[in-house]
Amino acid sequence: MSNKTESDLETQSASSRSIPAPKLAYQPRDPKRYRPNIGLIACGGIVKHHLIAYRKAGYAVVALCDLVLDRAKQRQAEFYPEAQVYDDYRQVLRRDDIEVVDIAAHPSEREEIIEAALHAGKHVLSQKPFVVDLDFGQRMVELADRRGVRLAVNQNARWAPHFSYMREAIRSGLLGEVTSAHMAVHWNHNWVRGSAFERVKHLILYDFAIHWFDILHCFMRGRQALRVYASSARTASQEIQPALLGQAVVEYDSAQASLVFDGDTRFGPADCTYLTGSHGTIVSTGADWKKQKVALYTAQGRASPRLKGSWFSDGFRGTMGELLLAIEEGREPDNSARDNLASLALCFAAVASAERNCPVVPGSVRRLADA
Repeated sequence: MSNKTESDLETQSASSRSIPAPKLAYQPRDPKRYRPNIGLIACGGIVKHHLIAYRKAGYAVVALCDLVLDRAKQRQAEFYPEAQVYDDYRQVLRRDDIEVVDIAAHPSEREEIIEAALHAGKHVLSQKPFVVDLDFGQRMVELADRRGVRLAVNQNARWAPHFSYMREAIRSGLLGEVTSAHMAVHWNHNWVRGSAFERVKHLILYDFAIHWFDILHCFMRGRQALRVYASSARTASQEIQPALLGQAVVEYDSAQASLVFDGDTRFGPADCTYLTGSHGTIVSTGADWKKQKVALYTAQGRASPRLKGSWFSDGFRGTMGELLLAIEEGREPDNSARDNLASLALCFAAVASAERNCPVVPGSVRRLADA
């Protein structure tokens, strides 16, 4: 005998009914008129995606800087032939015509550059992870306030089409109160062998997972994370030193979240995000972050939006575009450093939990001594 009620059957029927997808403002936005001169400091591999996005948006990059001058010259030749090249970031900061700097150096090098840029009165977009010390990050937020400039973080996953649509669905109230968020990524991260990333101790839970801790913070905005319980491990077959397995459970009052990272998946990669709320559920699935299909389930039926764009490089256009738009509109950017400190608190708690083998309260770990 079936225990399903009439209400259950109606809900099941509604979930199978196809309806038009809600139109949400998930794509990157550019400022209406504000087009400042931009200086980019550090020209490593990821910067290619910054510059692809900026050129597509028509942003004016007038300076490229790297300790290895040839790297700056290479980016100049590839993207902005009219830009000046430098091997000392102080030369960029001394230019009065540059209003915004994109700082893409590694964390160990980035802190002094951020502080110097703020003292120079520049608006700053910092590469992620923003800082390894939450107290230093808070001081930089306060310094930006005193100098009257904006400080944002390049959390580009916020503008990956699937994540951005899901975030806007929550913001629009389509899911009601979010009660669970579950994200699982199964891929092969051995590609970093021989690069500087191989020297990052907590490569997965820190450098990689910060994207997912940050988007979790966006999904759960306004909710206080109570505890994080995480672990990490090496596989027998992985080809690099840092652990490629990581997982974390995050507890909230009346809600839960989980993050799973399998970084030594040689076959059958998969990437899934599942969010449930009091009024609906939204799911994104695909083989990887490049190809994702989103489905929204509510009492009205099932909607399948056809999303445009890609994480690389639209995500990078989104971060800089939001900073410029916030400057133009005289407000705090959505990807502000102030907001990002909450994401880092989740991440730091996860790393500490994996090391201590016990739950950790977000915010109680102020610094990563060995990331």
